[in-house]
Amino acid sequence: MAILFQSVTVLPMDGERKVLRDAFVAVEGERITHVGPTRPAGDFERVIDCAGLVMLPGFVNAHTHLPMTLMRGYGGGCDLHTWLNDYIFPAEARLDDKSVAAGTALGLAEMIASGVTCVADMYDHCDAIIGEILKAGLSANIARGVTLFTDDYSFDSFPGCVETQELTRRWNGYNNGQIKVDACVHGEYTSRPALWKDMGAWARENNLGMHVHVSETRSEHRECQERWGKTPIQVLDEYGVWDCGRALAAHCVYTTPEDWVIMKEKHISCVHNPWSNLKLGSGVAPIPAMVKAGVNVALGTDGMSSHNSADFFSDIKLAAVLHNGVGKDPSALSAWDALEMSTVRGAAALGRTDTGVIAPGKIADLILVDFTAPNLTPCHDEAENLVFAAHGSNVAMNMCRGRVIYEKGEFLTLDLEQIRAQVKESALPLVFGA
Repeated sequence: MAILFQSVTVLPMDGERKVLRDAFVAVEGERITHVGPTRPAGDFERVIDCAGLVMLPGFVNAHTHLPMTLMRGYGGGCDLHTWLNDYIFPAEARLDDKSVAAGTALGLAEMIASGVTCVADMYDHCDAIIGEILKAGLSANIARGVTLFTDDYSFDSFPGCVETQELTRRWNGYNNGQIKVDACVHGEYTSRPALWKDMGAWARENNLGMHVHVSETRSEHRECQERWGKTPIQVLDEYGVWDCGRALAAHCVYTTPEDWVIMKEKHISCVHNPWSNLKLGSGVAPIPAMVKAGVNVALGTDGMSSHNSADFFSDIKLAAVLHNGVGKDPSALSAWDALEMSTVRGAAALGRTDTGVIAPGKIADLILVDFTAPNLTPCHDEAENLVFAAHGSNVAMNMCRGRVIYEKGEFLTLDLEQIRAQVKESALPLVFGA
């Protein structure tokens, strides 16, 4: 379908930090074909007048656990490890494909409504998750979270590793890259060297990225140093985990300057999850210092069980204001820094160089934000308003891969009432006995 957006204000996120006003953006099929001040030639099946609307690339949620939407607010008030062991792991043990699908769909609805067009998800029951993502129309990097607590292990028979191999063969590159599969080590503290070595080799052999929780808490980081005499980044590097050419390191709260050297060299992106880290009392990642050290930084929500909200605008705002306050420096992270983390830098972290930017030839992952809303009026600076004033309810349209999937509050690919019913009548009773 050929669509023309006219009279639109555009933040291309192409590195120049510019704003195009009264512009035209054309989309044909999955791709952007024109961006500029003049109307492109040709006929369009739909012309959208965008007066009062601001366009930017769809957001990339670079670290989440979609099915954990079912556990929103469950076990609040605990540190990470108490929360995981006493609340989350027992609940997750009761999940099945149907409940995972319901939780995934609910999480996707909330993310779509706040402008997310691409996610990196780490979980299990991955086929059920992929099924819901394809229905919704988003793009995704999927990692089967793998833990290992036993010495009775073989990469070719251990369930999580077998599922990773099957996912790679079945889904990696599906539908022109709509679905990518990443290899995964859940974390240093939840696994053993045999897995690190084998998973790193699998990623290298199959040209996959890697997705790992890293240095999320002080105790995790300290205990790793006590076990190995090295930080999580360093010991995983010793076993080849990062040698695949692209990796997501979620959290990175206690990483060190020595870690950042490895991260820059091995193309390991930090995925900043400020809301989750604060809620669980884990700490604040040293993001400005990491950026200065040359580490690519993306943005994630983590799971809704440790965040409670999938409104991505809240993460963008928090990422910006948090570091300015901690560093007592109003320029520690600018509005543009936060927007880049949530778009082009997130896309790079996921190995998706064809999105995250509004330019001809790129995939049409686009959102429109209503700047006539009271909270966005007046506008002296579009970037400032987007980061410090906007929220998910201001999203007027979400287009993924050239397809409008959400417009004026209406989901065009999801049946929200059916999702609510599945959550209430099936998933919650199974997981919580409610």
